[in-house]
Amino acid sequence: MKQYFVYVLASQRNGTLYTRITNNLARRVDEHRSKSYSSFTTKYNVTELVHYETYELVDEAIRREKNIKAWRRIWKLQLIEENNPGWKDLSSGLLD
Repeated sequence: MKQYFVYVLASQRNGTLYTRITNNLARRVDEHRSKSYSSFTTKYNVTELVHYETYELVDEAIRREKNIKAWRRIWKLQLIEENNPGWKDLSSGLLD
């Protein structure tokens, strides 16, 4: 079964945030970390996976991504704090 992920990366606690979707979270986080191409995440060193959600339907994931992107910054910070109060990097199990 195909899975889609809405994810939020941060440069540090309360730092720069980046929200996108992917169908391969581990690969995508690794691409951001390797800085293999010039992008927003490379420019602002946004590499810590601080939040992600899983969806079975791509339409649901796209809808959620757009929803989160439209939020005020404080709401995004609250989403992260509710699910990951220590702002731990959630990618450790994904990239091993």
